[in-house]
Parts: sequence; C-alpha cells; structure tokens
Amino acid sequence: MSLPPPLRTTPPPSAPTPPQPLGIIAGGGLMPLRVADAARRAGRPVFAVLLSGFADPADWRDYPHGVARLGEAGPMFAMLRQAGARELVLAGRVKRPSILSLRLDAEAARLMARVGRKALFGGDDALLTAVVSVLREQGFEPIGAQEVFHQLLIEEGVPTRAQPDEDALADIRRGIAVCRQLGIADTGQGCVVQQGLVLALEAIEGTDEMLARSALLRRDGPGGVLVKLVKPSQSRLVDLPVIGPDTIRAAAAAGLRGIAVEARRDGHYGTIVIDRDATISEADAAGLFLAAISIDKTLQGTDP
Repeated sequence: MSLPPPLRTTPPPSAPTPPQPLGIIAGGGLMPLRVADAARRAGRPVFAVLLSGFADPADWRDYPHGVARLGEAGPMFAMLRQAGARELVLAGRVKRPSILSLRLDAEAARLMARVGRKALFGGDDALLTAVVSVLREQGFEPIGAQEVFHQLLIEEGVPTRAQPDEDALADIRRGIAVCRQLGIADTGQGCVVQQGLVLALEAIEGTDEMLARSALLRRDGPGGVLVKLVKPSQSRLVDLPVIGPDTIRAAAAAGLRGIAVEARRDGHYGTIVIDRDATISEADAAGLFLAAISIDKTLQGTDP
C-alpha cells in the first residue's frame, strides 16, 4: 500500500508592515498641523514634539505628542525614538532666541559645541543646515514639509481676481533685487516696496512684524507690495518662504496692494502657501493680488 503524498501547506500571507510614524518638530502656526493632517490622510501615524511657547498643545489634542522647550535635546530625541519616528519634519514659526538665554541640557550643549560658532552666530539658513546635520547624526532623516503635503507649493500664476499693474510689477522687480541681497547675506526672505521705495526689510522679527512696521512708513497713493523669495542657498528641508491667510490679513492691514512670491518650477522649490483656497479667498475679499512669479520672467518684463 502506497503512502499518500505529503501535504503541502502554504504559509499564511504576512501582515503588511505598518507605516513608520512621521515625527514633527512643531513650532507655531498652521503649517505643522496641516502636515500632520496630510500624513494622517495618507494612513501614516504622527508623533509631534511641540516646542514650548510656540506650539499650543490644545491644537494637538487629536495627535500623540510631547512637549519640549528649545534647548532640551535629550528629551526631544528620546520621545521621537520611543515613538518610532525616523523621518522628521521641522515646521512652524519659531522666533530665534538669544544663545545666552537658552537653558541647554547636557545633550544640547554637546551638540552646540559641535555645530560651531559660524552656525550659531550666522543667519537662519546656516543654523538650520547645521541642525539638519545634527539630526542625521542622531539617526533621524529630516524631510521637507512639501514632501508630505504636496499641495503646499504654489505654481506660477496669479490666482486672484486682482492683477498686478505695471507700477506693481516695477515694485516687484525692485523687491526681487533687494531680496536677492538679503538672501545672499542669509538675513531674510522678504521686503516691502512702494513706488520704488523699500519700506521694510525682513530680519529676525518675521514677516508679520515687518508688515506692521511698513504700515507706519507707507506713502500716499497706490499701496506697496510684499515680495518673498527663496534664499540662494536655501535648504529644501527647512524654512522655505511661507504665506497664508494671516499674511494676507497683515498685508491688507498694512495698506499693501498685493503679494509676490516665488513660484515652484522644475528642480526648484518655491513658496509654501498654507490653506491655499482660504488664502486666495482672503486676498479676493481684501482686493489684493497674489502673484506667484518666475524671477527670470519677471525681470525680463514678462507678466507673471
């Protein structure tokens, strides 16, 4: 009597590997939350480290999070590792403090010593580039917010009802020349120009406070233009220029007639626009134009 052939069993299919949590180091404003929302829609879990004094924990009640202050590198890294987050997005408004005012823990002090004086006492781009390098050394992989939320970057064009006229385009060209020099100096990304006069330059105070200052200096006649550009040495991972509904409201309060930002193009990251539909609606309601420009075309006299 012959024996039956051995049974062949097919192993059960293995369960799909759950997606790795996305870590977010969150400052103030809407952008960190919008990145978290986009990650969740894509089925990816999120863990956020909220920077104390900048991000509001009440806004993050729907997401797992911890809180750390600037200068607490040890707890920050520990929370992210415990959550299993390797890829990190750095997003949100953070006012750069004085080095002397920071209360550094031992890990932060060690890392700052490695960063060096050039980064610590240089511009934002130099410091943030050093921060990205430190995060990589710690085993994390910083990525740009736009890699998670693909609709953040604005394409070339004027999506508002109001359009820039020749006088406004002349102010935009003047603003481009000024912003380029600001960017080379790693000082800021924006300026306000009215009738060819530079009313304000962006420095450490940020865009909203620059706009408030420019309101005190405006001239009679058509309002000025806010111009924001990517710095020549800008990292695509952190601190791309950002505008949103709050920027429109601040520009309207300052008596401006419009905003010009650098558009995305092939091989180049432009300006992040938070809540694009709301931003455009806010501009239309205020009668402002929003122009996403190609620098070369604008300087050549081609309308955006």
